[in-house]
Amino acid sequence: MTQPTQRYWPANKPRSLTLPNTGVMHNLRVSAERFPLKTAIWFYGRSLSYRELREQAERLAGHLASQGVKKGDRIALWMQNSPAWAVAAHACWQLGAVVIPLAPMLQAKEFGFFLQDAGIRVGIVGGELYEKAKAGGLGHAVVANVMLGTDRETSGIPIPDGMDVSPALQQGDITLEDALQAKPAPAADVTGDDLCVMPYTSGTTGLPKGCMHTHSSVQANVFGAAVWGETNPEDVVLSSMPFFHVTGFINSLLVPIMGAAKMVMMSRWDRDGARELMREHEITIWTNTPTMLIDLLASPKFNPEDMKTIRNMTGGGASLPEAIGQKLLDQTGIRFLEGYGLSETMAQSHTNPKDKQKLQCLGIPLFNVDSRVVDLDTLQELPVGEVGEIIIHGPQVMKGYWNRPEETAKAFVDIEGKSFLRTGDLGYMDDEGFFFFSDRLKRMVNVSGLKVWPTEVENKLHAHPAIQEACVIAVPDERSGERARALVIVKPGHQLTGEDIEQWARTQMASYKVPREYQFVDSLPRSPTGKVAWRQLQEAARAAMQG
Repeated sequence: MTQPTQRYWPANKPRSLTLPNTGVMHNLRVSAERFPLKTAIWFYGRSLSYRELREQAERLAGHLASQGVKKGDRIALWMQNSPAWAVAAHACWQLGAVVIPLAPMLQAKEFGFFLQDAGIRVGIVGGELYEKAKAGGLGHAVVANVMLGTDRETSGIPIPDGMDVSPALQQGDITLEDALQAKPAPAADVTGDDLCVMPYTSGTTGLPKGCMHTHSSVQANVFGAAVWGETNPEDVVLSSMPFFHVTGFINSLLVPIMGAAKMVMMSRWDRDGARELMREHEITIWTNTPTMLIDLLASPKFNPEDMKTIRNMTGGGASLPEAIGQKLLDQTGIRFLEGYGLSETMAQSHTNPKDKQKLQCLGIPLFNVDSRVVDLDTLQELPVGEVGEIIIHGPQVMKGYWNRPEETAKAFVDIEGKSFLRTGDLGYMDDEGFFFFSDRLKRMVNVSGLKVWPTEVENKLHAHPAIQEACVIAVPDERSGERARALVIVKPGHQLTGEDIEQWARTQMASYKVPREYQFVDSLPRSPTGKVAWRQLQEAARAAMQG
């Protein structure tokens, strides 16, 4: 840790944290042994105890083992938040397999890319996604109707549509319920050095890359978040963040399980449903995206009493507007604790302390993290207040990108004998060691905390028979933080509208990647090397919106 960072540190927190060398499944085993009958998950009127969660994971592991799954194999998890998601992930870890969490919004072709890239033969998928999974090339599928066992009468909130699906299965595939009849599998020999999970990110090439995280890098943030937030078995966590996203994966799933807390899960965001759950279940911890919080506070039914039991509210994925953070504090007395992290850091590397929160601030580096701001060219550390690239050395940093040694080499830099991750984000540090975000080097649109990579979207748009060329830029959006705008050149002799492109694009890519607005142009500016000058277009668009 550099000297300025040491100027502020919470008085009640240790400077360093000793981490376990056990696998993540061990956390569930411990909680199940300590609190076997305690509710682990409440899900639309259905409850699952810690003993049941463990037993189901071990039985699903038994089925996966019968299909030849072994330590190190990659398994796709493609479904909405649900008990099935938690069971499936821990079943993989019981065998020492590697979880590949994928967004339910993907289309079949996109899903197929991950199967090929990660070498996936087996997947646990939601019933509503089964046909897409098979069209994408998935071999053996365990298919979960994630809504089985839910109860509309006792749920208290509407059950989401479109997920109560039990499809007809192809030969060789199996329902989750049948898979859970298997004999429990013994635990594999798993240590902190073994691969645990590979969330996918992308970059300027537009090709998604698997971030290789070990059990140790995952445990660093599980235990770090638990110590920072003082999680205990009496906590009730509103799990509304998607588990395929690293922030939800760590803070809304794994931290509660390690701390034996109760998770109140939502498959899809529903602001008034969330209000009811906060009241009914007396929620104490909620990790969210700013989009969720903005939406909730904007509800005509919102009452500050909805949040009276919340003691910790944390968030990430995007910056919370200062006015919203102040509104939350004024109305409820709750301080929104913003954090910062990447898929490459398994969620948080920085966060705000509870007793010294700063709005629109990334926070301070967490336990055992050395983070610096360096000059883009010389990589020399910059003085307080100067903008440069944020780099990170810490226990939660990934090992590298799956099967991409060249990309891995570019992502790291050695300084003073330590390997630092280059985040591609520009920022600065104040005189108390708090980090602030300024801009990004990488092309990216941050839509409600979900990262959209313009090159990937452009590659899809270029496949449209009437599009000659397209450039995707990020523009501000009051609700989602940013949205994608596509500047499009139409081929001669063709007619297109934005609605035409959007409808087509929804069949080609996940819905959150689809641009929300389209601007038709005759040409696109280019750099001296012939590349489209996207930054020039983006800056001009942002300036016009401010003017």
